[in-house]
Amino acid sequence: MNPETAIILADGAFPEAEESLNILRTAGITICCDGAADALLKHGMTPDFIVGDLDSVSAETKARFRERLFHESEQETCDLAKCFRFAARNKIRITHLLGASGKREDHLLGNLAQFAEFSKLFPAMQLVTDYGFFAAVNVNAVFSNVPLGTQLSFFSFDPAQKISVSGVQYPLEERQLLWWYEATLNCSIEPDITVRCSSSTPLLVYFAASPSAGIVSQ
Repeated sequence: MNPETAIILADGAFPEAEESLNILRTAGITICCDGAADALLKHGMTPDFIVGDLDSVSAETKARFRERLFHESEQETCDLAKCFRFAARNKIRITHLLGASGKREDHLLGNLAQFAEFSKLFPAMQLVTDYGFFAAVNVNAVFSNVPLGTQLSFFSFDPAQKISVSGVQYPLEERQLLWWYEATLNCSIEPDITVRCSSSTPLLVYFAASPSAGIVSQ
């Protein structure tokens, strides 16, 4: 167990890549979004907390883990947002979000937005998939120890925001990203990737790399 690792498991496709599963197996704290608790149990792991409106978790799991249930009935926000708020209230520093992709694309888009929004509270957090991971930049960041040739993409939530990126094959200089496809499929040519943004609106960076590659943000 890694006591410094606290994760949220969303109720998307359950991770299959060994790197993702290892994060789950060794997590110090696991917060499950509602029905994700059932999936975690089927894979031989136990939730520490189950948070959400609890409309998709099984009655059996509710009974077994009734002391670990945290019910929020309001429907203005999704279960993932409830998990983030729960972690913040209890001073749990989330390091990884898993299970956010797969099953439904609308959920993935919503989860990416929630990840970006709550990155201000959990700035070192990664959204991990079976193929790579997302990180969020709030104004400025330097990603160090990036393996040369790593594919990466940038996604801005604010078309007026000006983005500058160095250390990549196709650098950006105060570029406004009007559409999400405009800064995809770039490639690292230096071990340090510097990102500067003109506003504090989170910028998503996707690395087609293992979450254990040693990439760190400063």
